[in-house]
Amino acid sequence: MPTPQTGQPAPDFQLQDQNGNDVKLSRLRGKNVVLYFYPKDDTPGCTREACDFRDEHSALEAAGAVVLGVSPDDTKSHQKFATKFSLPFPLLADTERKVCDAYGVWGEKSLYGRKFMGVTRATYLIDTEGKVARVWPKVKVDGHVKEILQSLKGGASAKTEAPEKAPAKKAAAKKTAAKKVVAKKAAPAGKAAMKKAEPKKAAPAKKAASKKTAARR
Repeated sequence: MPTPQTGQPAPDFQLQDQNGNDVKLSRLRGKNVVLYFYPKDDTPGCTREACDFRDEHSALEAAGAVVLGVSPDDTKSHQKFATKFSLPFPLLADTERKVCDAYGVWGEKSLYGRKFMGVTRATYLIDTEGKVARVWPKVKVDGHVKEILQSLKGGASAKTEAPEKAPAKKAAAKKTAAKKVVAKKAAPAGKAAMKKAEPKKAAPAKKAASKKTAARR
């Protein structure tokens, strides 16, 4: 299925977590939801990603977000995975792959020339109105959770505004610096003018005239 795009309603679903609790997306309306899809429990890349979400879980909660992990593994596999790495968020069992299919993450993959069906690592940020706010379709684990946090805190908009404000500040600084340079250059000219106005050079002329008078006498 096609991947839901930014601004579109996020497909609703209901799945069980590692503790057997039903989790329904629409019941989380009013909160930001970080919905991340991963291939398989307790594999190297998926473990690193889950632990990154674990380590930043408090910060994600403080930013008003709920984290939900989804994979085709069953609830028992999720429970072992969550217990082993002390994961504080729900891992949802999409054993029939309906949710993975609805979000466009289930399909053919290739590894070392071998083709197979599986889950593409992807993350959806769903806003308080239940719409897709941002999509990371092919996630690279390193730095991914930090990027989500930045997006939740408005880091993207801050980056957009910064380039507009920066040139104005630089221009003002350049004008101030230019004025200082002009002032410094003007100062020696003023001193030179004062020196020219002073009758210092007249003194030798007076001395020469007094010498001529003395010679005549």
